[in-house]
Amino acid sequence: MPDQTVFRVDVTHGGLRIDAAALARALAALPKGARVVVMIHGYRFAPDAGGGNCPHAHIFSMQPPAQDWTAISWPRHLGLSSGRALAIGFGWPARGRFRGACVRARAAGRALAELAALVQSLDPGRAFDVVGHSLGARVALTALPYAEAGDFRRMILLAAAEVRKPAQRAMESAAGALVQVVNVTTRENDLFDFLFEWLAAAGLDTAIGQGLRNAPANWLDLQLDQAASLAALARLGHALPAPPARISHWSPYLRPGALGLYRAILDGSLPLERLRSALPERRDPRWSRLLAGWRWPLAGRMERV
Repeated sequence: MPDQTVFRVDVTHGGLRIDAAALARALAALPKGARVVVMIHGYRFAPDAGGGNCPHAHIFSMQPPAQDWTAISWPRHLGLSSGRALAIGFGWPARGRFRGACVRARAAGRALAELAALVQSLDPGRAFDVVGHSLGARVALTALPYAEAGDFRRMILLAAAEVRKPAQRAMESAAGALVQVVNVTTRENDLFDFLFEWLAAAGLDTAIGQGLRNAPANWLDLQLDQAASLAALARLGHALPAPPARISHWSPYLRPGALGLYRAILDGSLPLERLRSALPERRDPRWSRLLAGWRWPLAGRMERV
């Protein structure tokens, strides 16, 4: 069963499904300064889907099924219990054909902007943050042009399934100019970035997993599998283990300590500018992790070193 300590919101074909009266009560019970944190899943999840594919009984639950190694509790590891914040699990229909899910992510983004507006109408000035994985990051960025300035405070995007042009347009919006965005990338996700570019953008745009060009000051790319970045994070008190795989789409939240890092970013104990100043300016090039340990001899045949 979904965890009752996480407030549930769903997007259906009819739009946003929410108990507004219950949301008003939940907001009224929050202490001053407490945050609202919306968690958004990616592809293959959908509200009430069977087979372990309902996000509310999986990554959004305080007690997800122990037998599923991918089911790590986002709200628990983000510190969203004990009245310190209102955790909202944002479910949307992300099953079926991938291209269809990409389109539905845009509709879910408009619903997310509606949710942000509702929270501000019920509780003006309440901090509204978002953590989104994969297509959940597309949902988050899509919401910005439909939102008012200040509706969103912080967004953490994990292995985002989005390309640069729409992301740049989102950041140029009134809400985008004020939100702080940490774009968590990893060379483990290069294959997924490449496939997304062709499936969703016909190869005509570059995934933001490769960073955002000409990024504004309120955007930060954080490569989570770069040795220099890991050393910088360790100096900041957030030591993460080296990534165990060359290919992974889920590493940004499954890596031990990663959600604790995002918790510090969201609660303000690790300010964006402090994080930026500690990180290296350059990211590792695409495919560098997948091809690590290989070399190209003069004959042109790739060999293992």
